[in-house]
Amino acid sequence: ILMVDEKGKNMKCLTFFLMLPETVKNRSKKSSKKGNSSSSSSSKLPPVCYEIITLKTKKKKKMAADIFPRKKPTNTNTTAVQQYHQQNLNNNNTIPAPNWQGLYPTIRERNAVMFNNDLMADVHFVVGPPGGTQRLPGHKYVLAVGSSVFHAMFYGELAEDKDEIRIPDVEPAAFLAMLKYIYCDEIDLAADTVLATLYAAKKYIVPHLARACVNFLETSLSAKNACVLLSQSCLFEEPDLTQRCWEVIDAQAELALKSEGFCDIDFQTLESILRRETLNAKEIVVFEAALNWAEVECQRQELTATIENKRKVLGKALYLIRIPTMALDDFANGAAQSGILTLNETNDIFLWYTAAKKPELQFVSKPRKGLVPQRCHRFQSCAYRSNQWRYRGRCDSIQFAVDKRVFIAGFGLYGSSCGSAEYSAKIELKRQGVILGQNLSKYFSDGSSNTFPVWFEYPVQIEPDTFYTASVILDGNELSYFGQEGMTEVQCGKVTVQFQCSSDSTNGTGVQGGQIPELIFYA
Repeated sequence: ILMVDEKGKNMKCLTFFLMLPETVKNRSKKSSKKGNSSSSSSSKLPPVCYEIITLKTKKKKKMAADIFPRKKPTNTNTTAVQQYHQQNLNNNNTIPAPNWQGLYPTIRERNAVMFNNDLMADVHFVVGPPGGTQRLPGHKYVLAVGSSVFHAMFYGELAEDKDEIRIPDVEPAAFLAMLKYIYCDEIDLAADTVLATLYAAKKYIVPHLARACVNFLETSLSAKNACVLLSQSCLFEEPDLTQRCWEVIDAQAELALKSEGFCDIDFQTLESILRRETLNAKEIVVFEAALNWAEVECQRQELTATIENKRKVLGKALYLIRIPTMALDDFANGAAQSGILTLNETNDIFLWYTAAKKPELQFVSKPRKGLVPQRCHRFQSCAYRSNQWRYRGRCDSIQFAVDKRVFIAGFGLYGSSCGSAEYSAKIELKRQGVILGQNLSKYFSDGSSNTFPVWFEYPVQIEPDTFYTASVILDGNELSYFGQEGMTEVQCGKVTVQFQCSSDSTNGTGVQGGQIPELIFYA
């Protein structure tokens, strides 16, 4: 029985005795059957109130967090809790309430109050480069529990008893994010500080926070930031992230090379990209990207961006560009007139294109292998009829989902069933109504039942376990073949593709039959 006073405090636990009438009767009968049945022996029986029944439970022992789940404080304490949370952000020095500990039922919540709090702080950090520093409080015990580096710093054999520690190589926002994880067990990442937070987590050996940073980067990876993240992943020695970056750069090479982030990479990363055998890009795009990088590098080195200085900062990396593999028009109208090549180099490359006896070149003359596209065919057979499949501006559409990240390069479409014919095709790829890629092009069919590829301008990145809508609007006078015996799930290499009908389809295409027989992708 729990006893409390009027204010609900001073709780006490009292043991109680349970008397069962049946038990009392049984005890009396047993005692009366004994040899001595006199009243005197009967009177020696212990009082029935001494019969104690022990009640056992098999409930699992609970921690404070299980007993007191996190919830909003009562109305009387809401203001105080909000003040403490605001204090963590503003780094105030005092806590007004004398019994602030009573507002938080778990040690985790009470510990979180100390985050960025001067109360009981026994060390301070001056974080950031000169001119952008921020002074942050810390508690040695909490920090040492969360990081082996802090443990060695405060309690190791070579520990220094300093009240203030300067950390010029870590950004204040990143250091705060790491402290928040150590104090509050909360991970708060933002796109503009995640790399700096990863650096802090690596420096102070906080592996779980570092893993969360890598996961955040992987989910936000795109062609726009892949080159920068490639450079950082090599610096932080994160092979999984490095591999993911290469997958994006290979498949969406032209987008990656044209991104602003490409100009921010270091020289070593530039060389590794220019050496890449599987870049899926035209060589003229690689050439122009290298010149853009050289111009920005001149600014970083405080050099005038002249032709000579651009060539100087590129160094031997210039010869990693496979200029002899360009289309002749691209070379004549682009690289040959850029000024970056010497006169002898320009003449030799022209001879490489035209002469039977080709001169020796310092440039790599072997074309890149690029990526081989995969085709996911969703029909088991195809057919044609006298009135199908007809196109009058209506939409053929199908939804699909994959179990691994891929890059959709285009669709395979059926052609004419009445001899050779030309079709105009507008293809689209959407996710939840948002257009991710589209293109308008023409293709010529030879009258066979083969599929004919129609490509997007750039491959479109597709995330796993999400349905996307593939659509095409065809314009042509001739009837075409159509697929039948469609499959809801197709295994294509290591990628599993699921199909379902789309409400956008107004021309009859569905899972069982119709157009869009193939998805063309890189994986």
